[in-house]
Amino acid sequence: MFIIYLLSLDFIHERFGFKMVLNKKTIEDIDVSSKKVLVRCDFNVPLQDGVITNDKRIMSALPTIEYLIKNNAKVILCSHLGRPKGEFKPEFSLAPVAARLSEILGKEVKMAKDVVGEDAKSLADSLNDGDVMILENVRFHKEETANDEEFSKALASLADVFVNDAFGTAHRAHSSTTGVATFLPAVCGYLIQKELDFMNSAIEVPKRPLVAILGGAKVSDKIGVINALLEKVDTLIIGGGMAYTFIKAMGYGIGNSLCEEDKIDLAKQMIENAKAKGVNLLLPVDCHIGKTFEENTEDSFVDFDKMPDDYLGLDIGPKSQDLFAKAVADAGTIVWNGPMGVFEWDKFASGTIAVANAVANSNAISIIGGGDSAAAVYKFGLADKMSHISTGGGASLELLEGKELPGIIALNDK
Repeated sequence: MFIIYLLSLDFIHERFGFKMVLNKKTIEDIDVSSKKVLVRCDFNVPLQDGVITNDKRIMSALPTIEYLIKNNAKVILCSHLGRPKGEFKPEFSLAPVAARLSEILGKEVKMAKDVVGEDAKSLADSLNDGDVMILENVRFHKEETANDEEFSKALASLADVFVNDAFGTAHRAHSSTTGVATFLPAVCGYLIQKELDFMNSAIEVPKRPLVAILGGAKVSDKIGVINALLEKVDTLIIGGGMAYTFIKAMGYGIGNSLCEEDKIDLAKQMIENAKAKGVNLLLPVDCHIGKTFEENTEDSFVDFDKMPDDYLGLDIGPKSQDLFAKAVADAGTIVWNGPMGVFEWDKFASGTIAVANAVANSNAISIIGGGDSAAAVYKFGLADKMSHISTGGGASLELLEGKELPGIIALNDK
């Protein structure tokens, strides 16, 4: 079996850098009454024909918004949606978000036609205590992602205080996440507090064994995370497309499976590092394979070392599902980021479903790292069985890697 069993390593929390982010001021540390408060939210919700299909990110922002309303702030919300690339594109307007928020709050959320233009300024100046408005998509301006100083200053001029509550964009140094913090008192909202507090308590001082599950397509997307986790975890499970680079690094054929040839030597080194650091590294022992990359392709199950040359791996097999589930069953803390296969296709979703069920049925503290992992647990109806589902896949990965998040660094210290 393709397993590496070794002893665990003591957790070295200093390398994560979490203590810094927890010393930031929060909305409860400042007076917001009668102040115009600019709140950076993450309203990057999925839309279909202009209709919001999942409002989880809107709901996640409510504690901060409701606190500000209750404390008589004049609330100015801002966010991005999609990738308009610095151009006004009506399909990426935040108007559906304003409408949904109005329904949820039971009061009108006024919608500005622009971000820093005359309409935004006029609406902001007309706000009464407890009123709420929302600016148009900040990414309609190319200056937003460039963190342009003049754009940041113009955005900041709308308000008296800045609150960052967009964990999903905290790893981006943009005008609405870091730039405005240069010109206004800057604090974090409840969502960012929750994300950081949860990650700190569950990762810095975890209940052991600490098990990390990584999936997704590419090793290159998670090099830093793997290296960081090898210093922290008792068990590291690797599935998804990225597993085939590791399998090839062990000298086995992988057919037409996804593989990053330039990362094979790196995968070999990571396997050796796992041995040296006492980490139990688990890789798939069997695969659900397909003839072509199509949902209805001809398929079968094979052991990892018997991959046909003209097939490709699209999911982990039943033996791997059992192996991973057993590792998860005894965990004290679980961190999961990335699916086990092409879970969007029902035919190749069983591996991700099996892991999701194993995590949900464990007694462990379970952290789902946003992105596809979060989408999977929602799709399979298991979200309410997880301890915490992060709203930011990229941000949570960078925290796991030990990086400092620009959107947090920019906030005022206590």
